[in-house]
Amino acid sequence: MQTLILAGALLLMMSFAYRFGRNRVLAQVDGRPDALHSLPGYYGWWVALWCGLPAFGLLTLWLMAEPSLIRALVIGSLPSEMQALSDDQIAVLINEVRNAVLGHATANPALAMAAEHYTHLTRVGFAAMAAVALALALGGGLYAYGRLEPQLRARPRVEATVKVFLVASSTAAIFTTIGIVLSLLFEALRFFQMVPITDFLFGLGWSPQMSIRADQTGSSGAFGMVPLFTGTLLVSVVAMVVAAPLGLLAAIYMSEYAQPKVRAMAKPLLEILAGIPTVVFGFFAVITVAPMIRSLGEVFGLTVAAESALAAGLVMGITLIPLISSLSDDVITAVPQSLREGAFGLGATRSETIIQVVLPAALPGIVGGILLAVSRAIGETMIVVMAAGLSAKLTFNPLEAVTTVTVQIVTLLIGDTEFDSPKTLAAFALGLVLFGITLGLNVVALHIVQKYREKYD
Repeated sequence: MQTLILAGALLLMMSFAYRFGRNRVLAQVDGRPDALHSLPGYYGWWVALWCGLPAFGLLTLWLMAEPSLIRALVIGSLPSEMQALSDDQIAVLINEVRNAVLGHATANPALAMAAEHYTHLTRVGFAAMAAVALALALGGGLYAYGRLEPQLRARPRVEATVKVFLVASSTAAIFTTIGIVLSLLFEALRFFQMVPITDFLFGLGWSPQMSIRADQTGSSGAFGMVPLFTGTLLVSVVAMVVAAPLGLLAAIYMSEYAQPKVRAMAKPLLEILAGIPTVVFGFFAVITVAPMIRSLGEVFGLTVAAESALAAGLVMGITLIPLISSLSDDVITAVPQSLREGAFGLGATRSETIIQVVLPAALPGIVGGILLAVSRAIGETMIVVMAAGLSAKLTFNPLEAVTTVTVQIVTLLIGDTEFDSPKTLAAFALGLVLFGITLGLNVVALHIVQKYREKYD
């Protein structure tokens, strides 16, 4: 909360700096913007950046360094016998100190004193940092304000600063992706040293529970991913059977048939589905959809599991309708009106124009949107946990309970985890394969869009 208040104060100071800088440079030329090297707003932004960047840089460095610095100072204040403990034991003590800071009682007087010291250091450190940050903001703003003159090249300097931010953001995104891939790859390689990769890729059984004694049944575990990816494929297929036609038909209606007033109401209402948390859809699947499917199955003499791939897929398909509809609507709307008018001039009806002219022209974008929806369906977790179950079965029957890759990743990493066990490391192997599949789908979608996209004048 204190950090948010400080950030808000710095943003307020930047807004004042922008206003004062813009007004001063206009006053220097008697209100004639044509006498300035750059537009007046660039001078205001130049002063605002000098005001905010040093302060926000200090705030960022403090947030990065504070945990390690406070931890080192608290450890130094502990009695000597506690400082002589191992790193793991010290980590436990620091955790107890933090719990005491949060209000949990502790019976150890030394830890209670350490908690008070921790609180004192946090308050004093933040107060000192806040004072320096505000001083930097004020000093930077005054420095830039004093250097304002009509011929100052404000626009190139501001744009160069913005470019640095854009490059830094792109670089951070790239390195984050590389870090994710390397972390998955490193842990997956450790897993493949314990479990042969052929058993993992082509195994038909999934039972990662490891026994305590080697003579117990299933002590080696079963780490075949085929049942998991079969369940993932089954649920995704059911979801796409629901989402693809409904989303495409909704897009066709809103772009070609709906009146402007109807479209203005229907499109936001449809996209509200995208903002509903998936856990809510999970409740809907468990309470409404799954019992309804079981009741229908009894009418036709079918055996339907309490948790089924069909229930999860149907509800997941509903969540994907806004994605497909929005992307398809944008692509269909982008088709030039001249193509429609040409078809009408040849005597085609509206439906014939849509089927034979508009949809073929928009097909690459529609296919790309559907493939992106498939990637999202593969990565869905919460709905599958609640509606499809945790049973790893090798089946193509949507009426049975199945599980997916993402559900098993969550299950393997819940609770106390030891990262030297195949059971835990299997989650990283599954994540690596899942990452490769979703990346491949995205690449194929982009390739289809770029290769078959029509360019119109």
